[in-house]
Amino acid sequence: MVDLLLVTLASGLAGFVDAIVGGGGLVLVPALFTVFPGAPPATLFGTNKAASVWGTAWAARLYARRVQMNWSTLGPAALAAFLGAAGGAWLVMQVPTTGLRRALPFILLAVLLYTLARKDLGRVHAPTLSRHAERWIGVAIGAVIGFYDGFFGPGTGSFFVFLMVRWLGYDFLHASAGAKLLNVATNVAALCLFVGTGHVMWLVAACMAAANVLGSYFGTRMALRRGAGFVRGVFIVVVSVLIVRTGYDAWRL
Repeated sequence: MVDLLLVTLASGLAGFVDAIVGGGGLVLVPALFTVFPGAPPATLFGTNKAASVWGTAWAARLYARRVQMNWSTLGPAALAAFLGAAGGAWLVMQVPTTGLRRALPFILLAVLLYTLARKDLGRVHAPTLSRHAERWIGVAIGAVIGFYDGFFGPGTGSFFVFLMVRWLGYDFLHASAGAKLLNVATNVAALCLFVGTGHVMWLVAACMAAANVLGSYFGTRMALRRGAGFVRGVFIVVVSVLIVRTGYDAWRL
């Protein structure tokens, strides 16, 4: 019972962080591995997806009601993200991820430095691309980061946000809203694989899902109330923590 309470609380905090800018896995995945050290990693990842997909979907719904979503771009991008994640999940069963694991902290560091150097980045929502160009760049973002999520995963939400800000001209609030939709697609793709192979602890996932939705609700409300500048600040903090965490995981191997 205590174990279930701990991961449920962690799931609520993860939903709160994830709803603002992504990165909820930084909270929830380590909690699952700590509380259930004897469980197979695939089962813990599957349980994480089974819980977090609900909070992400709830956040996407709340954002869609308050933020103007460009569905002609985000719809195809979400489909590409789903297919990319499915392909990445298949490939991860065929090849090791050691090289990507060690490169990831440096990639995230480049993202952080670029964001810090561009003080105005993502503060104003100003898409400049034509509808056709934005759609195809959105599809490319969905496919590439979706594949990454299926293949490896850490920082997926942050990568979605950053690329939408950098390449589509979105502010951080609109980018976070769009990222939630694409993240739902990648989570569903991965979850299909985990469910099909029996790697979900359903009772644990159900309790965590309820807490994740609640945390997501408060996180989304705060992001909508505080705006793009606040989301940008949280993005910087989350990416900084990701650099430390992924660097530690990579170089202790």
